[in-house]
Amino acid sequence: MTTVLDPTDEATPIARDRVPRPESLTGLTVGLLDISKPRGNVFLDRVEKRLRDLDVTVKRFAKPTFAKPAPVDLRHEIATSCDAVIEALAD
Repeated sequence: MTTVLDPTDEATPIARDRVPRPESLTGLTVGLLDISKPRGNVFLDRVEKRLRDLDVTVKRFAKPTFAKPAPVDLRHEIATSCDAVIEALAD
């Protein structure tokens, strides 16, 4: 069993089932979320290149600030247009 803690409120972790990982990214759309920390875009640029080399469809997104959760409309757009998401956490 894996325990994942939510960094926004670790006082009372919520039990969540893990979403199954896809067997392959072929034919899927992968969202890349830049949380607006310095150099996160550098990481995502490299990830995007690797994914595109594998013929994966990539969509880029960015939070307005790393200090707050992503706005509801941004989360909705990502959830409805992407099959998987990679989030950049960097400094």
